[in-house]
Amino acid sequence: MGIPADLRDAWASKRKSFAIASPNEPAVLHSKSSVREAVQSGIKTALIAGAVAAVPTLVGCRVIPWAKANLNYTAQALIISAASIAGFFIAADQTILESARENSFQKYDKTT
Repeated sequence: MGIPADLRDAWASKRKSFAIASPNEPAVLHSKSSVREAVQSGIKTALIAGAVAAVPTLVGCRVIPWAKANLNYTAQALIISAASIAGFFIAADQTILESARENSFQKYDKTT
């Protein structure tokens, strides 16, 4: 009492037609490369933003009396990391949007 072999094979082939795209398709490869490119761009920007935010934060906490009295090491680390995190996400988002824009223009150009 099982499923007949021809019905089972038909159902299996139909099920495979709904499957997720194979990892070698151009769209999947393009999306992986654009994500990798976005992460690399975000890391570069985060490093630069962290360095740019660290210098005035650390100098300000040593020189400015209010900052010296009110900003402990945790606050300084939060200021620097917030700048780094914001830089990462902004750069990664811009890179992904740029890639999507190029991809949509390429699709539009192919149809005309």
